[in-house]
Amino acid sequence: MSLILCIETATTMCSVALGRDGKVVAVKELNQGYTHAENLTVFIQDVMKQAGVEFSRLDAIAVSKGPGSYTGLRIGVSAAKGLCYALEKSLISVGTLYSMFGSVKDKASFVKAELFCPMIDARRMEVYCAIYDRNGNTLKDVSAEVIAGDSFQNFIAGKKTVFFGDGANKCSPVLGESPERIFVNNIFPSASALVPLAERKFREKQFEDVAYFEPFYLKDFVAGKK
Repeated sequence: MSLILCIETATTMCSVALGRDGKVVAVKELNQGYTHAENLTVFIQDVMKQAGVEFSRLDAIAVSKGPGSYTGLRIGVSAAKGLCYALEKSLISVGTLYSMFGSVKDKASFVKAELFCPMIDARRMEVYCAIYDRNGNTLKDVSAEVIAGDSFQNFIAGKKTVFFGDGANKCSPVLGESPERIFVNNIFPSASALVPLAERKFREKQFEDVAYFEPFYLKDFVAGKK
């Protein structure tokens, strides 16, 4: 039996879940902007209390590694590494876009979809994205893409594709909606989606070096005015 605490802070969603043997037993999340600094540690305590589990019983800590918000990723990874160090537990990282794919591939409304393209808003007309087939095979690696009318054509032509995430809405007018292209905006990364993926990595002993692990930022940080 494995107990893994999962942390997701790559976007505006602040989410924490506890998994037991790959099943979610407790979760708490809030999507109200970048409130991770205020809420993350409170959510971690609440989830552990909700499940009635002591921190010492955890087997590992899993964290969404990105891409996504620079600050959000720093907060989530810092919290995960701190817990691993203090509790002497293993650290597991899961790609944010892949976890998003895992959360939607079996939804009833997408059963006829052949390809899945999770999109995280990277400002202006840029998104962090990847393309997966229904079996989870990567057809297009994670990248930062400035969306144009012909984006992804060599992957999606003639195939029913779901574009989803907080970057999908702004892309639909550019890529063009059609019966073969479905755009869903209100899907965000969740710690619940990390649970089965973290369990698989735990069983395969795919752990990160707690001292040297860094989030997958994909792009360099650029400070901006509020």
